Amino acid sequence: MNVIAITQARMSSTRLPGKVLKTINGKELVKIHFERVSKSKLISKHILATSNKSTDDALAIFAQRNGIEFFRGDENDVLKRYIDCLANLSDVDYIVRLTADCPLIDAEVVDECIKLIMDNKLDYVSNCIEPTFPDGIDVEVFTYNSLVRAHKASTLNSDREHVTPFIWRNSNIKGRSLFRAITLKNNVDYSKVRLTVDEPQDFDLVKNLIDEFGTNKSWKLYADHVLQNKITLNSNFTRNEGYQKSLEKD
Repeated sequence: MNVIAITQARMSSTRLPGKVLKTINGKELVKIHFERVSKSKLISKHILATSNKSTDDALAIFAQRNGIEFFRGDENDVLKRYIDCLANLSDVDYIVRLTADCPLIDAEVVDECIKLIMDNKLDYVSNCIEPTFPDGIDVEVFTYNSLVRAHKASTLNSDREHVTPFIWRNSNIKGRSLFRAITLKNNVDYSKVRLTVDEPQDFDLVKNLIDEFGTNKSWKLYADHVLQNKITLNSNFTRNEGYQKSLEKD
């Protein structure tokens, strides 16, 4: 099976501009992300997908310097960016959707999602629609055919900008039947822990965790440290704020 991971990234974040190229101990967040994803045993190819705006030239330069395959496409229609990114590839079976503001993404969770969709012959699997993992350990896996169907049918701005809402909203997870889906759930609810980087406080927390433990530990060690030490540095922010804002444009 050909599994293509696509990490979407941009420099024009309103809350923390240029966040994905911010460095911790001399290493960019997006590089930490790619190094952690590289431990996956099931991903065939990993591509950085950014926009064709000049503000994202720095990401293209970063990718070239680090030997990372990249694609540049539509800034706001990210669903189309995915379709165009895959246009010249043959035999794409599954796509893994990741975002570069998740530097502590865990390859074991990625592979668990991939295995779940393959073994059960599903259209979509994620661990974030009904979250029990920390914010920032978000993984979505879906078939290429599902992506194409979503591209043809999606008309809402929020569906185009966030790639997968048309799929999961029309799946059995939400009581529909167009797509077959499962949510990967952890046996302990860590959904209140933020390991994503959307705000300056998020960056400070991730920097503290990496300073303490390095970049090669499991997501659970980082999350347990936050909980056991009752760290509330970034606990007042809302999960999926970007998606909620995009709904206002529909």
